[in-house]
Amino acid sequence: MHRIAIIGSTGMLGQPVTKAFIEQGFEVSLLVRNSRKARNIFGSAVRLVEGDIKNADSIKELLQEGQDALYLNLSVTPKSRKKDFQPEREGLQTILAVAKRSSVSHIGYVSSLVHFCQGHNGFNWWVFEIKEKAVQSIKESGLSYSIFYPSTFMESFDKGAYRQGNRINLAGNSLFPMYLIAGKDYARQVVKAFTINNGSQDYIVQGLEGFTADEAARIVAANYPKGKLYILKLPMRVLRFLGKFFNTLNYGANIIEALNQYPEKFGAQKTWDLLGKQEITLAEYARNS
Repeated sequence: MHRIAIIGSTGMLGQPVTKAFIEQGFEVSLLVRNSRKARNIFGSAVRLVEGDIKNADSIKELLQEGQDALYLNLSVTPKSRKKDFQPEREGLQTILAVAKRSSVSHIGYVSSLVHFCQGHNGFNWWVFEIKEKAVQSIKESGLSYSIFYPSTFMESFDKGAYRQGNRINLAGNSLFPMYLIAGKDYARQVVKAFTINNGSQDYIVQGLEGFTADEAARIVAANYPKGKLYILKLPMRVLRFLGKFFNTLNYGANIIEALNQYPEKFGAQKTWDLLGKQEITLAEYARNS
């Protein structure tokens, strides 16, 4: 597979994957909302299609240049509601309908490891239900697939959900270690999966070390080179109460509860054997942030 189309390239997790495909010599086409932003990030080495996954014509234009494969980095926006348009639900259905009529023979999709918390100790969240159905839709599409189930990304602690200003925000009790991964390591494994084209595969993606959220926050704060980071921890009941009034905080309460409760076990040996082992430790990642 030499030509790849990517949807979801400019975000925190999409950028390292897209750059890795470019560096490995793939012909990369991107569906983007803002072509100027994308050009500033990726330069002239990519073909850009400005559009939206709500529009089937945008997807057709993305895939019309004889694309071999398609990689999807879709997610639920934290401020959205269940009834709103969801990229991993309505958007995915449109993408698959177009892809099945195109030259695309293989599709990659980033899910999450923690979504397997659905049903654990009665945990039930519509966001994880959407993710479950997205995987099912891809597997039933008739296309060959690579589905990635990553553990928590290290970027979450200095660029993503845990970080706000100069604070790392925690809540509740993190009961189990998470095998944290760096976006750069993940990107390398994704590109390897498309390079070897090993048919339909599920890949559990985990890092070298397991840390609870509290342990990880302390390591990041101790090694972060760009200023002092403070760790703030709220009782879960407070976050749950605030989530009644703000969709974003309600999303945060659910994802943190899932991360706190999910008994993650190491299961990435098969992925390491096929795609290579993770290389970046959490302390090393934080020092190079």
